[in-house]
Amino acid sequence: MRTTLLTILAAGSVVFSPLAIAADKESSAADRLDASAEVLTDMMHAADKGIPQDLMNKAQCVVVVPNMKKAGFIFGAKYGRGYAVCRRRGAGWSAPAGMRIEGGSFGLQIGGSESDVVVLVNADSGLKHLLEDKFTLGADATVAAGPVGRDASAETDAQLHAEMLSYSRSRGAFAGLALEGATLRPDKDANKELYGREIANREILVGGAIKAPPAAAKLERALNRESPRK
Repeated sequence: MRTTLLTILAAGSVVFSPLAIAADKESSAADRLDASAEVLTDMMHAADKGIPQDLMNKAQCVVVVPNMKKAGFIFGAKYGRGYAVCRRRGAGWSAPAGMRIEGGSFGLQIGGSESDVVVLVNADSGLKHLLEDKFTLGADATVAAGPVGRDASAETDAQLHAEMLSYSRSRGAFAGLALEGATLRPDKDANKELYGREIANREILVGGAIKAPPAAAKLERALNRESPRK
């Protein structure tokens, strides 16, 4: 039994470590900002299956993770890097704060894929989770697969009760997808790369004094176009 467990854990490390290394080396913080802008725009305008405008307008924060990587050989893993932004009352959107998403699963699986992820944060409690060192969707924060379509009603159990709504796009297919079990945490390296110093996500998202870097211009335009300042 112990040997089997050690074998499984070793397989998990073999899967997860290359994912993390590849994601870290794949793109710069600025490149991920541009990719996040493109993902948000595309997923808002995915024909009749886009993120509903009313939900985007009501979202307190948005997390975008472009090119999240998933791989599995018995033990599955996912890893990605992206950004969170939050609304500031009367001042539009905050500067982007780096986020990492990580997770694992166990079962009969093999292969790999990439997907883009958008998470809408609906409540103050959801914002509080974004400011933590890390939190797990489905355990620390309630999450549901977001409804799709321009005419999707906001009056569903998912929107009424979930702190966060998640969406995923993989190989052109777009859908609401619950990311239960995935862990989100601040990406300190991305923040240091963007802002030139170590800076906490709390200071970026709710502090009010941090200005968005020039590299975030494309994401800012996308946010203001898809959900204008209140």
